[in-house]
Amino acid sequence: MKIPANYVEQLRKRAADADNIMCLGLDPVLQRIPVQGKNSEERIVKFYTAILNAMVDEDVLPAIAKPNAAFYEQYGLEGLRALKAIIDAYKKVGIPILIDAKRGDIGDTSAAYANAWFNWWGVDAITVAPYMGFDSVQPFIAHCENGKGAYLLVRTSNEGAKDFQDLRTNNEPLYWHVAKKLLAWHKPGLGAVIGATYPKELEQLSEFFVASGKAVPFLIPGVGKQGGSISEVVRILRKTNNELAIHRINASSAINYAYEKEKTDDFAGAAVKALRAMIK
Repeated sequence: MKIPANYVEQLRKRAADADNIMCLGLDPVLQRIPVQGKNSEERIVKFYTAILNAMVDEDVLPAIAKPNAAFYEQYGLEGLRALKAIIDAYKKVGIPILIDAKRGDIGDTSAAYANAWFNWWGVDAITVAPYMGFDSVQPFIAHCENGKGAYLLVRTSNEGAKDFQDLRTNNEPLYWHVAKKLLAWHKPGLGAVIGATYPKELEQLSEFFVASGKAVPFLIPGVGKQGGSISEVVRILRKTNNELAIHRINASSAINYAYEKEKTDDFAGAAVKALRAMIK
């Protein structure tokens, strides 16, 4: 049986193929989806399929797509069926899927989560909450041996991140201890979520991981609505001699609902235009 390329190698290849490092968040909000349908499933699938088709037609594709599980779960079975259809459609044209599920529980439960997302849903990577420690993270790391990726929440982009992540122990903030554990647990494919809204911390963590000599891919949310800057993120990665191709910068609503800012009915065209602008 052919052993799949590890996740980091897949990231490099995909960045070269797509000629960018953008991550397209796919987060449906029915009130903002300007298409009609008989139910939530049909409306969500039509919306994201139209955007996908427009991206394919214009040959402007993201390096990865990131559905947030909660945005689909809120619509019950219709939302989950929509998620499966979207995963299959985006993977069919070569776009990998990173599910933003932030899972993490006792060992057996984490193993069940990992098996569900990697084996049944067929995603390529997942976000993981490391609060419960190694036994909660290890089942996801185990799948890195089969070419999958797992991103630990290290320094998240939200304002409330400070409530716990800044707490100091042994004279270091908690997120720094998580970063150290990530290196201790490291396998190719284990990465870090680091928000663009905290550029100072992003730079320090980038220097730390680069100095380790290990390729640690970053998922970098927080650009656009949350205030982070793509150009600043790229500047920091280059300044710290971090390999751009293994990282992914996420944008969701700024692309999904770009038609609102453009004041146009062509929501798919507006999404492609927004993605193209971010790539350039």
